[in-house]
Amino acid sequence: MEKQDRRDAIAAYKARKNEGGVFCIRNTVTGRALLNWAVDLKGSENRFSFAQMTDLCADNALRDDWKQYGCKAFAFEVLESIKQKETQTDKEFRDDVQTLYALWQEKLAGQELY
Repeated sequence: MEKQDRRDAIAAYKARKNEGGVFCIRNTVTGRALLNWAVDLKGSENRFSFAQMTDLCADNALRDDWKQYGCKAFAFEVLESIKQKETQTDKEFRDDVQTLYALWQEKLAGQELY
């Protein structure tokens, strides 16, 4: 890779805007879900997929059920996503995603969660 190509690739990576939001990892056998948020939903989904491929528990809260039901009993579900605005700082975007998470906590208050 030439120096200019490398610089262009780095600049493109830094200029990208994140898509964050709220997701859950649902146990398809019991129906229980682990509610979570991320400023990079794709990265969280990739980590979950890797955890399933390697049969390593995706989160400590799931460990007992992961052992009992196996990794294939869990599914990654995006509940709501938002894109980072051009004028928005990383901190402002993080705050927006956390607010969205708080709203989903209220919405799912009656459901059985991890």
